[in-house]
Parts: sequence; C-alpha cells; structure tokens
Amino acid sequence: MGKKEKKEAQFIREILEYLEKANHIRAEDLPNIHLYMDQVTTLMEEELAFTKRNAEDKVLTKTMINNYAKNNVLPPPEKKKYSKDQLLILILIYYLKNVLVIRDIDKILSPIISEFYHSTSEFTFAHVYNEIIQIEENAKDSWHQSILDTWEVSSNGFEQAPEEHQDVLQLFSFICALSFDVYKKKLLIERLIDQLPVIEKD
Repeated sequence: MGKKEKKEAQFIREILEYLEKANHIRAEDLPNIHLYMDQVTTLMEEELAFTKRNAEDKVLTKTMINNYAKNNVLPPPEKKKYSKDQLLILILIYYLKNVLVIRDIDKILSPIISEFYHSTSEFTFAHVYNEIIQIEENAKDSWHQSILDTWEVSSNGFEQAPEEHQDVLQLFSFICALSFDVYKKKLLIERLIDQLPVIEKD
C-alpha cells in the first residue's frame, strides 16, 4: 500500500472510529418519568446530537412527533406527556426514517408495539429495544471490516485513468459502492416488509 492509499485508508478509519464512539442510547439511559413535548425534543437533541450532519439540523421537531402520532405510528401522548416506551419508539423511528417510508415503518413497528408497548410482563418494550441495539453492536466489527474492504477495492480501481484524476475517481467509486450496497439492502428490507401481515388498528 502506497503513501496515498495509507493516508486515505487512515481517513476512513478515523470516520469509523468516530462512529464507534457514538454509542447507541440504551433504554436505561432514558428517564423513567413521563416528559412533555419540549422535554422530549430537548432530550433527543442531546442524545442523538452525534447523528447530525450539521449543527443547525434538528433531530426531531414537534411537527415530526405530532405527525407520527397523527399517522398512528407513535402511540399518542397521555395527558400531553410521553413515556419511556414512546421515547424508545421515537428513537427507532428516527433511525428507520432515513431508509424507509412512514407506512413501512408503521408496518414493522405495529406488531411490536401491539405486543410489548406498556407491557406488564417481564419482557418489555425496553427489552426488545435493548436486544436490537446489542445485535447491532455485536455486528460492528464485521461492518467496519466490510467498509475497509470496499475501500480497498475502490482505491485499486481506475489504474488506467490519468493519474491526476485517480484520487477523485477512486473516492467517487467508493461512494457509489457504498450507495449501491445501501440501495440493495433497502430493496431487501422492502421485500421483507411486504411479507408481513397487516395489523388492523382500532
């Protein structure tokens, strides 16, 4: 690996290290008291700040939250307050909406909410949420390696292109490869969602 490739690979590793430090929110990190809307948006801004691309971006606005409730994706607040279960649902919606349309989010969340929202059993919505987070964290190393493998393939491409254009072409190739991967996974997710039964709501 040449100096340029080492430098570029290090840049990718630094981004991955930054993402690794941005730990997911655990259910136990959230307050056990019910929160008003302003408290919810403030909490989300603090806990999910690392996901924002620009400082002026908003994680979740009042309008977004009201729309989720209006579309029955999020259970409505009780006396204008939101429970821990609702906060966990909002976090899941926040991540999922970057990939899926709201009707698909509703379809995958509905059976989980129906079964575990405000559950009185020993296995609660918090257990479901934490298990999802743990599975994702267990897959972190393999995900990081797949990114580095994709970069290695991309950085070895365009060898026949003019040398002064190779850097930008290789970076473009890397971005395209990652984008195609996301696109194919999105198609897979949509096909899986299409197999789910529709949950009728009251």
